[in-house]
Amino acid sequence: MPIYEFHCADCGRDSEVLVRTPDWEGTPCPHCGSKQLRKKLSLFAAAAGGDDSGTEPACSGNPTTCCRCGGGSDL
Repeated sequence: MPIYEFHCADCGRDSEVLVRTPDWEGTPCPHCGSKQLRKKLSLFAAAAGGDDSGTEPACSGNPTTCCRCGGGSDL
């Protein structure tokens, strides 16, 4: 289920909302309940693997969640 970023035209606040359907229109604002949400352009973070910059996340200890421990899939 995707998390979308919205801006509410009524209360002026931004929020992130977990949307269970691709039809997000009509989703209420979590702050005021208004249905005047507008989807924002979301930015995402990505890190390239294999560099020594120290920006890669620490190992979770669960080899099925990544490829670093040798137990994950190489997707």
